Amino acid sequence: MMIELPEATTIAEQVCTALTGKRIESVTANHSPHKFAWFYGDPGEYDNLLKGQTVENAIPCGGLVEIWAGPARILFGDGVNLRYHPAGDKAPAKHQILIEFDDSSMFSVSVQMYGGLWVFPAGQFDNPHFESLLEGEKRQSLSAKAFLATEQRIPGLGNGVLQDILWTAMIHPKRKMATLYDDELHVLFGSVKSVLKQMAAGGGGTPSAIYMAVLEDTRRSSAETRWASHARHVGALISEPLVQQG
Repeated sequence: MMIELPEATTIAEQVCTALTGKRIESVTANHSPHKFAWFYGDPGEYDNLLKGQTVENAIPCGGLVEIWAGPARILFGDGVNLRYHPAGDKAPAKHQILIEFDDSSMFSVSVQMYGGLWVFPAGQFDNPHFESLLEGEKRQSLSAKAFLATEQRIPGLGNGVLQDILWTAMIHPKRKMATLYDDELHVLFGSVKSVLKQMAAGGGGTPSAIYMAVLEDTRRSSAETRWASHARHVGALISEPLVQQG
């Protein structure tokens, strides 16, 4: 299952709260071999990379979650389940990565269908940033839905948040990008930012929380509430500059 941007933000915040300041005692990788668990390099080296390091931070990277541990980075993608186990809890029988800390707490990572689990020295897994979302694309042939939710043009934005964004912007999913006026593009751009920010602030509606607790799905809101806020929301977006002046 794809981790979308609001979910990645929520998970990163939970990881940061639970793990920051903890010193890594040991790392077990590939304990339960999985055909579709994708590692970076040799998972047998993960213990050497991480042992003795202290967790410093956790951040969302589009639809990924990255943990900083000294000079090393731990990156998780789609299909990965993250769980924090307080001191005294029993380690899960199956896992693809198990990180044990010096306070006897643990952090386990498991894959169901498929998933990426990467540990690497900082700076060795960087990707060049694309300059323009539409560069090289046949803009006329793209629908609003295809533009936003396919080929990861905006990392972390998928079908789970797409409908809310287009609903807020009052743009039909099948509407061709070439037919959008400048003010509609402006509203769409603002809707991407505002809807993702609202979802992240509300907890992301993610089933992938690192604590064994059920989070309320904050994506669910009544149609009446949405319609009541549309006119005010769209009017505010149109009145704001697309790029803030310094």
